[in-house]
Amino acid sequence: MLTGRMEKASGSCLCGGVGYVVNGPLRPVDYCHCSQCRKTSGHFVAATACDREDLDLTSDANLSWYRSSADAERGFCNICGSSLFWRPVHGGHISIMAGTLDTPTGLEAVAHIFVADAADYYTIDDGLPRYCGDRTPENEA
Repeated sequence: MLTGRMEKASGSCLCGGVGYVVNGPLRPVDYCHCSQCRKTSGHFVAATACDREDLDLTSDANLSWYRSSADAERGFCNICGSSLFWRPVHGGHISIMAGTLDTPTGLEAVAHIFVADAADYYTIDDGLPRYCGDRTPENEA
């Protein structure tokens, strides 16, 4: 399903209370401008993704999940507040906030999604493709 360059990656929250290892490919990074991503991160989100079975939590005592919509939930550290994951309720993948990955990641950003919801205090002018919704041809802006 996913065709990123990394086959193994690791990451954590700010305090280290939630840690993870990805044993499989990561999708290139999308910048998401939807209002929910902006509200949970304070700005737009940079996220990659992997198949759910490729994500192994190495420490999860502080991991909490918030059902942010009928379709998805978001994983965050209940100590430091780091936003780490987004997962659809019915889906085989899990999105990972790219900033929580240990570096170097070897990943690159490929698109802006949900640009119709972008805030008014910044411009999107880096030349990457833009999509009004998810990254599908019918949503290209």
